[in-house]
Amino acid sequence: MSFLWDRLDQLRRVPLPAVLRETGAQRDRYDQAKWHTPKGAISITGMQFMNWQQSFGGGGAIDLAMHLNDLDFKAAVAWLQRYFPTPPDSESPPARRRLALPPPDPSQLSAVKHYLVHDRALTPSMTDSLIASGKLYADRHGNAVFLLLGKENTPVGAELRGTGPQRWRGMAPGSQKDLGYFSVDAPEAPMVILCESAIDAISCFLLHPSSLCLSTSGARPNPRWLPALLSQRLAVYCGFDSDATGDAIAEQMITFHPSLGRLRPSQHDWNDILRSRYA
Repeated sequence: MSFLWDRLDQLRRVPLPAVLRETGAQRDRYDQAKWHTPKGAISITGMQFMNWQQSFGGGGAIDLAMHLNDLDFKAAVAWLQRYFPTPPDSESPPARRRLALPPPDPSQLSAVKHYLVHDRALTPSMTDSLIASGKLYADRHGNAVFLLLGKENTPVGAELRGTGPQRWRGMAPGSQKDLGYFSVDAPEAPMVILCESAIDAISCFLLHPSSLCLSTSGARPNPRWLPALLSQRLAVYCGFDSDATGDAIAEQMITFHPSLGRLRPSQHDWNDILRSRYA
């Protein structure tokens, strides 16, 4: 029980600027204590915040996450756990780390393909195509590595998915999610669907094969590359998970970018739908 209370205290003490940045809020150019959010302007002083437009205030990261994301206490704690597994120590953003992609290990490819095909119901032809393109490979630990590509298809990061007995997900050290993304697409796709992970994006593409399906590498309301994508005048939909976090972040994204639509999976996520078809 003491561990639980210690962890809750850690989450409450996550610096408020870090929470605001993760929800896509923008710091005021002239007032460093003021942030612009879909909920209105919010001022912070230490661990206290105040939304003057809604006459609502609170203290700590859990209260702020509840307010910004329209979550109850339990869902706000889960959201903070997802984005701050180790709470930051200060309000200063961490120094940018050099991208360290795990080296490919072709001897582990069969295990990765087995996981993606048999456990995740991705088609063999799709996995083979992604491997041939270089967007997907296996590292020496048997993790599936999905490359995030930026300008001129330069790798800017990678999503990692454990395929062994311990299933886990993470990012390659130094990944810069705001500079690029993992995607699968059809030629001249008229529709874009934003998904929370690479596996979801691939699953979504198999269900909507005329689309461009891409991963935001976590539910984020305002990726830096999104305005450029919207400028192409394609129909863009937020296909985040059908849960409290996915719905709340999708609502925030649409507040930031009203031209977006919501394409909500009929099950928890796109991979659940795909797997149910082969159950």
